[in-house]
Amino acid sequence: MKLSQFNYELPSELLALHPTYHRDDCRLLVLHRKTGEIEHRQFTDFLDYFDEQDAIVFNDTKVFPARLYGNKEKTGARIEVFLLRELNPDLRLWDVLVDPARKIRIGNKLYFGDDDSLVAEVIDNTTSRGRTLRFLFDGDHDSFKQVLYSMGETPLPRFLNRPVEPEDAEWYQTIFAKNEGAVVAPTAGMHFSKILLKKLEIKGAKFAFLTLHAGLGNFREIDVEDLTKHKMDSEQLIVTPENCEIVNKAKEGRRQICAVGTTVMRALETAVCTRGMIKPFDGWTNKFIFPPYEFTVATSMLSNFHLPYSQLLMMVAAFGGYEEVMHAYEVAVQEKYRFGTYGDAMLII
Repeated sequence: MKLSQFNYELPSELLALHPTYHRDDCRLLVLHRKTGEIEHRQFTDFLDYFDEQDAIVFNDTKVFPARLYGNKEKTGARIEVFLLRELNPDLRLWDVLVDPARKIRIGNKLYFGDDDSLVAEVIDNTTSRGRTLRFLFDGDHDSFKQVLYSMGETPLPRFLNRPVEPEDAEWYQTIFAKNEGAVVAPTAGMHFSKILLKKLEIKGAKFAFLTLHAGLGNFREIDVEDLTKHKMDSEQLIVTPENCEIVNKAKEGRRQICAVGTTVMRALETAVCTRGMIKPFDGWTNKFIFPPYEFTVATSMLSNFHLPYSQLLMMVAAFGGYEEVMHAYEVAVQEKYRFGTYGDAMLII
């Protein structure tokens, strides 16, 4: 399929700038992929679609405050530094993006904090925008991370086009976030409240957790019409034997397996073996899923409503069927569902 096939008209007023007051207060569009039937429900109705021994698979990655602002030595130019990943804890090395990139070269020093108390030196240029920084800090690693994160802010997607608010630190995170490393939240999981999880547990559903540290590649514009030529950024993925057992047991019992979000779907399709079961995994994935694609693990999928041309929309369309999903998006626009990171949800079953 081609990039141009994933465009649709999204009125700007439907882009949600804030979440609902309660996590599970949002709306839920349910698409039955075999019949094309569409239901309009509330997210708390998610409970109605799953029974005892069904497996719900979540991503327990935790977003860290990745966006910092510093000043360049001598000129004092304001530089945005976006932390991508820690390369070496002992040497305080970080893979980062800088903006404006043209002003930053190897050897430049950047100063952070009102009193310039944290200093970093550029030691490598990895891409046109990417850099490797070495932070100069006397103290243990925990103290360093505490200082570094105190200067960062929640890395909201740029398309929200609003200032970061203090509440975003909690909003832009799932309640089960555990393993730090993401700069993009697994947004489908943000709809789950403690009450809803408890109700699912009482009903007998089984929870599996994997860790995929979502990166900025999820929002990177695709600049090729031929989707086979697009390359995804690599993201770290960890799937433990215990959680493999939960998913595989559900599959053996022909139970529902629900992938909560595109990151979980990509993780399951990365960790699957030739027998159709998932196996433990500890490594990196750059899997790019778009139609047509034959899925082997999940029987249902929960997702937010994604923006035009996004690789997230492409994955949803691959699972739900291109025609069915694009029609569902048209209906969602007509019914004024809320789109994007803080928007409503869609269950494909």
